[in-house]
Formats: sequence, structure tokens, C-alpha cells
Amino acid sequence: MIPRNRPVINEADIAEQAGVPIATWRRRDAPAFRQRVASLFPRSRILIYDLAQARAYLAGGPIPVLPAGEHPDDLLNDEETAAVLGVTASTVRAYATQGYISAGKTVYSVRVWPRCDIEERRKNPPGRGREEARPPGTGKG
Repeated sequence: MIPRNRPVINEADIAEQAGVPIATWRRRDAPAFRQRVASLFPRSRILIYDLAQARAYLAGGPIPVLPAGEHPDDLLNDEETAAVLGVTASTVRAYATQGYISAGKTVYSVRVWPRCDIEERRKNPPGRGREEARPPGTGKG
């Protein structure tokens, strides 16, 4: 989860800011960095970090703590969105393709959705119809 839609950065951009080639970064610097700064999506193959935390590490300062708790502006990946909706990650991707949920946005090759949109979808699933619809068997005709 990207808390409260905070700015993020990937390892290639971190290496660029550190002034080293990405191969050198991954071999020499990334292991120590990963011990101090947690990826925002730990089970993802694409490693994305909070920009403020990455810059603090590069500057040698204390790593700021991320905001805790759920917030409407949090950005969720497909697995986190699936957990909120009670479906699988592949179903979330299909929902986005078919228009059942918003297409989301892509951040460093990871598609994410705002928590507020997903909570709204969970509370009002499509196909429920109007609540004040007429009872069955009382139609005209």
C-alpha cells in the first residue's frame, strides 16, 4: 500500500540519485538499503519505496515513519484491493478491464487504486438495482 498517496521511487531512480549505475546499486548498496527501508509492496517483484524514506537513507538521516492506519487516499495494489473486495487478485484485474472498478493508475508498473474507490465499490456493488424498486409480482402488464 502506498499510504495517503505519498510520492514513491523505485531502485533505478534511487541509484540515479545516489550517483551509481543500477547494477552497482543492486550489488553493493541495495542489500543495506533494503534492511533499513521497507518496500511498500513487500510481496511484489517490483520494489517501490517511499520517496521521503529513500531520500533520508541517502542523506544518512533518520528514516521517517510512514503514516499508520487506513486512509481514503491510500493506494492499493491488486492483492490489497482483492482483500478489501473479498475476491482474488486476478478478479480485481478483470474488474478493472471490464469497468466494474476504475482502471486505477500505474505507478512504476504497478497498477493501484484509491482505497476510497474500492470501499465505495464494496459498499455499492453493481447489479443491486434500486433499493426502492417495486416488489416482485406487482408489475403492470
